[in-house]
Amino acid sequence: DGIHIIDLAKTKEGLENAAKTLQEAAAAGQDILFVGTKRQAKTILKEQATRIGAHFLTERWIGGFLTNWDTIHKNLEKIRKMEEEEKSGAWKKFPKHEQLKLSRYLGRTKMVYGGVISLYDVPKVLVVLDIRKEKAAVEEAKIRGIVTIGIVDTNADPTQVDFPIPANDDAVGSITFITNYLTRAYEEGRKQFDVTREKEAQEMEKKKKEAEKKAEAPKKVVEEKPVEPKAEESKTEKPAKAKKA
Repeated sequence: DGIHIIDLAKTKEGLENAAKTLQEAAAAGQDILFVGTKRQAKTILKEQATRIGAHFLTERWIGGFLTNWDTIHKNLEKIRKMEEEEKSGAWKKFPKHEQLKLSRYLGRTKMVYGGVISLYDVPKVLVVLDIRKEKAAVEEAKIRGIVTIGIVDTNADPTQVDFPIPANDDAVGSITFITNYLTRAYEEGRKQFDVTREKEAQEMEKKKKEAEKKAEAPKKVVEEKPVEPKAEESKTEKPAKAKKA
């Protein structure tokens, strides 16, 4: 009858565990991929992921994205190269129709890959907003040993992901609340990572300056005082005694 009966205490527990995992992963500088291709989820996910600078896929799951990473990586490199060429004006050497063709191709490609163009390595955590809809993504993540987080409705198996969040994956309100909660956790973790990285950079800079200062400092030369020769004691010869005749 379209009624979802979910224990909200379990939802709270699952959401908090998932958020903690996300925050810790982000604080460690790990890449995280958010996936939500269903109509109710794609808009809110794209908005929030773009806001915090997270990687995301909202148009469709790209088959082999995790299990065939070498090919995906090459595709991403190609897109990045095309973007640079377009910005630098390198396409101007081609005829107008060729430029238009390249531009259209890049536009179509970015519609699918747009949220992961800045991804350079396999993500360490996968977040899906519907584990049934994103079944292929979850399966690939399991093959690669990637940590999985997902919204699990009453018609799904919670054991399919490492951190299930029992909730309605069809209601816009439910999806929005959970997405906002998880992205805030990710954002907080990234802030921690940035602070740690800044401290490390400052410490390295400090050590570098100290080393340079030490290298430039004049070496102290211990000057040895010349040893003055000791004055020889003058030997006074005693006059010889006259022999008695």
